[in-house]
Amino acid sequence: MNARPDPIAPATEAAPAPKDAQPPAPTRGRRRLLMLSVPLVLVLAGAGAWLFGGRYITTDNAYIHQPMTTISPDVSGRVSDVLVTENQSVTAGTPLFRLDPTDYRIALDTADAGLASARLAVAQQRAAFQTAQAQLQASKAIEDVKDRELKRQQQLTDRGIGTQASLDEATIAFRSASNAVTLAQRQLDAAAAALGGDPEADTDTLPSVRAALAAREAAERHLKQTEISAASDGTVSQIESLNVGQFIAAGTGIATLVDSGQTWVEANFKETQLAELHPGQPVTIDVDAYPGLELTGTVESLASATGSQFSLIPAQNATGNWVKVVQRVPVRIQIQTTADRPLRDGMSVSVSVDTGHDRLERLK
Repeated sequence: MNARPDPIAPATEAAPAPKDAQPPAPTRGRRRLLMLSVPLVLVLAGAGAWLFGGRYITTDNAYIHQPMTTISPDVSGRVSDVLVTENQSVTAGTPLFRLDPTDYRIALDTADAGLASARLAVAQQRAAFQTAQAQLQASKAIEDVKDRELKRQQQLTDRGIGTQASLDEATIAFRSASNAVTLAQRQLDAAAAALGGDPEADTDTLPSVRAALAAREAAERHLKQTEISAASDGTVSQIESLNVGQFIAAGTGIATLVDSGQTWVEANFKETQLAELHPGQPVTIDVDAYPGLELTGTVESLASATGSQFSLIPAQNATGNWVKVVQRVPVRIQIQTTADRPLRDGMSVSVSVDTGHDRLERLK
């Protein structure tokens, strides 16, 4: 009877490989080549990226700017009307608010009265001048008569007909008449001086009248300044705190007018980026508030100092614990394209300046 194999008998195991067995030689070569080529490729790629890069200088430390004008009255007064609301768009010349004009209207009436008084005084001075002229003419006529009388008495005395007493009386009368002419001439000169030395000058050109005219013009100007208007097109902001009845001193800031018609970008570049920045270079502008909106512009100018130098308290680095910090220089960028969405002062943007050449071209 044939014996059956034991079903639980273990299968024959393969002989273990020797412990000192090595991979084939081609595999070891490929591995070394791979280990050397990967770093080399990375170095070449990095060097190429550095050499062929550097054409575009970018920063996201940039903001939209628009002119902001502080609205303040030129005269003091109490608010009588507020004519605009917060964030209202206005055009140049639009009335914003009014001050009570009563005191300034009274001042204008007083200036009108002063001007009329000055013109009346000039009219009186002209009459005095004419009177002085008439007195001078009369004095000269009397002087002529007394001169003829003196000559006649002198002839009679020379002939022995006239007496010495009559000659003396004629002499005294002539001298009195001459003195009257001199006095009349002085009065005429004084009347002419009161008229500015030119009796024929126009009334409104005389100093006293010009002063009265200036006072009236100032009073009229102050009256007009009780109505405060927008100096330019823009949006009114921070005016919600202005109330009727509130007293405002001259020069006090009340609100702000943001002129959206003039817009530029102020980009703060690192000082290490300034070597290749020049006015006139093209710029691409991305507005954070409007993804996908891309504007174009040009570099207009570079600031004359870093931003820290324009701060209220500039940094003092003459201390022992000084730490070097890369400074930033403001660069003004003019926007050339028109945005189809409103740009507001202070919005964040990212800018990219095209220098026109990469680092490899600079090294040549």
